[in-house]
Amino acid sequence: MSTERRVPLDRKRVADTALKLLNEAGLEGLTLRAIARELDVKAPALYWHFKDKQALLDEMATEMYRRMVAGAVLDPADTWQERLLKANRGLRAALLGYRDGARVFSGSHFTGSDHGREMEANLRLFTAAGFTLTEAVRAAATLNAYTIGFVTEEQGVKPLPGERREGFDVEERARLLAEFPLSAAVGAEIFEGYDRQFEEGLQLILAGIEARYRPSG
Repeated sequence: MSTERRVPLDRKRVADTALKLLNEAGLEGLTLRAIARELDVKAPALYWHFKDKQALLDEMATEMYRRMVAGAVLDPADTWQERLLKANRGLRAALLGYRDGARVFSGSHFTGSDHGREMEANLRLFTAAGFTLTEAVRAAATLNAYTIGFVTEEQGVKPLPGERREGFDVEERARLLAEFPLSAAVGAEIFEGYDRQFEEGLQLILAGIEARYRPSG
């Protein structure tokens, strides 16, 4: 009879295992059955912790956020622009660390209050710069949605760094669209240079926030 003690099953262990499997199978291949098999338990055991797959995705998104901010220190000297840039660059980097990371994060809600510290600090910074509370929320939410949407599209082409899905060959695209020369020419702008694209998009939105709300620096 084995005397080896089984590691207790809890929400964090399930979410950690799900995130590991996510990089192997992607969101479509991530099933409660596969997670249970990896944990060496029966699938019904997972329902003690998560009522359905969406509840698990919520916990996975929360764990992704915890990992993203672990050890991070907010600089009180940041301007609102710097804080938004840092937050969204960090979010993109975090999401790119998981296959289908943006799809997991999108539409999920955090299962705890871990995000409250950063949110409170950001809102205080924005309102001190002259934003109303509503304007601060709109500014942050707009850039957050941009980042998640951008990474969703980016991962549709490059599921993980170094990978590229079939069907996104820029030269082949140009050949197929030869009768539409302008459309053919923009393939590289759409499907390559994601770092540059992302940064340009950030600056466009920041300029719009500044023009719309005119806060101080």
